[in-house]
Amino acid sequence: MPTVSLFALVSIGLILGGSQLRAVLSDVMNGITAHMSWAYLGIYIINFVFFMYLAFSHFGKIKLGHANDKPEYSSFQWGSMVFATAIDASILMLSMVDPLRYVQSPVFGDKPYSAASYGDAHMLGQFNWGPMAWMMFASATIAIAYVMYVRNVRVMRISAAISFLKGPEHYKKVIRQIIDFLVVFGIMGGIGSSVGMEIPVLSKIINQITGIPDNLLLKLFMFLILFVIFAVTVFHGIKGGIDKLSAAHIWTAIGFLLIVLFIGPTLTIFRDEGNSLRLMVEKFIAMSASTTTNGKPGVAQQETIFYWGWWLSYMPVMGLFIARISRGRTIRQVIVGMLTYGALGCMSFYAILGGYSLYLQQTGVINLVHILNTQGQAAAIAAVISTLPLKMIMLVIYSISCFIFLATTISSSAFIVSSFTSKHLAPGEQPSQFNRLIWVIVFIIFSFGIVFVGGFKTVQAISSIAGFPLIAVCALLLLSLWQMIHQDQKVTEAKKETVLFLPHVTPEIVRKRKHVQVTLESYLSD
Repeated sequence: MPTVSLFALVSIGLILGGSQLRAVLSDVMNGITAHMSWAYLGIYIINFVFFMYLAFSHFGKIKLGHANDKPEYSSFQWGSMVFATAIDASILMLSMVDPLRYVQSPVFGDKPYSAASYGDAHMLGQFNWGPMAWMMFASATIAIAYVMYVRNVRVMRISAAISFLKGPEHYKKVIRQIIDFLVVFGIMGGIGSSVGMEIPVLSKIINQITGIPDNLLLKLFMFLILFVIFAVTVFHGIKGGIDKLSAAHIWTAIGFLLIVLFIGPTLTIFRDEGNSLRLMVEKFIAMSASTTTNGKPGVAQQETIFYWGWWLSYMPVMGLFIARISRGRTIRQVIVGMLTYGALGCMSFYAILGGYSLYLQQTGVINLVHILNTQGQAAAIAAVISTLPLKMIMLVIYSISCFIFLATTISSSAFIVSSFTSKHLAPGEQPSQFNRLIWVIVFIIFSFGIVFVGGFKTVQAISSIAGFPLIAVCALLLLSLWQMIHQDQKVTEAKKETVLFLPHVTPEIVRKRKHVQVTLESYLSD
């Protein structure tokens, strides 16, 4: 188990380094934003353009399956599963505080807290969770689904979807092992970032509900609860536990959003969202390629790089999941479905929760920016929820929603990673319970290390570092998919040309053949 051992060592290093590593990781994040942002922006632009072309060209009609295969799930069922699996508690948290960061450091250099800065702050979070982000999942999804359902090759790992590797078998095996390691590395970073950000927020909310001191002991207790949930759900597999969590967390999210929408300033939220959609259309290209504000890397650009690394780190897990439920759909249906259910679903969180936070700040109900800057995002989130009626009940609903979100995503990810690191799994076979449990323990220790170091910059740095190697994996998937589609298209065209060279069958020839067949049958019967 060399991969497990490596992550165990990294986790121990984080715990031993503690807060002293915070400055180092902050410098790493600043360095990535200053010098490597072009790589993140470049792969996202290429990926987005590639799949928009693929979806709306004649290639979009390619069915992921045989000609008579039909989708296993209805469009709504499919979209609900995609959305429910992709999002975790992070969106419940970041959708409240991201706009507060952007309004004080406007992306286009406007005056902080001006009307323009409020408009851009409302829009930018939706951009970071919008179409370009969701298309990053498409690189793994379409490549894996194409290999599985068009070429009929069983896929358990991302490397199996990269088909153009040449050379001796041992060489290809080493390359595939490197790719799979980078995939696991990315998944670990994404999960660690999620838990590292979410546990402190939940700890703060539990402190407000119960009065229990918000300290390391409380966080350790929460990790213990998470471990039990993860162990039970992953130990029992998909059917026994993960599917039940998935069914629960989408309804808790919808319920919480509706409560905020109708208790809060409903008309203002709708009006601001309309303005945000207009701004996104107007500034989409500028935001996609922007690396600086007034010539220097800004908060908004750093946030985008963090998110691009984060989405990259979750690409393998989501690619495998969406591919497995997409048999019988066309490439166009999968891409448009991800944009419709995924991107619009995430944008709804920012429209409602982010819109409510900005409303509180702009109208002077509470100075959330000051709380965010002085006490951190956990305190700012708790302050937002505390402005709602039935404060304690809302805090309880919110914390339960976050816990279910967190448990669902991480349990699913642990199950996928244990599949990656299992040898010789038969079709339909699940990884061993021991392997699953080991990965749950590694996830918990690694995430605790990130919490122990502390700070949102730590979370951003871990996520960006984890996503960086997956830029190359994404590029390989795009190249492989393009090559496979064109190779198969040439084979199809060659078959059509062969048919064209066959003698032209006229009705007269058909009648003569039938006459000969009837005569022969009559002769044989005599």
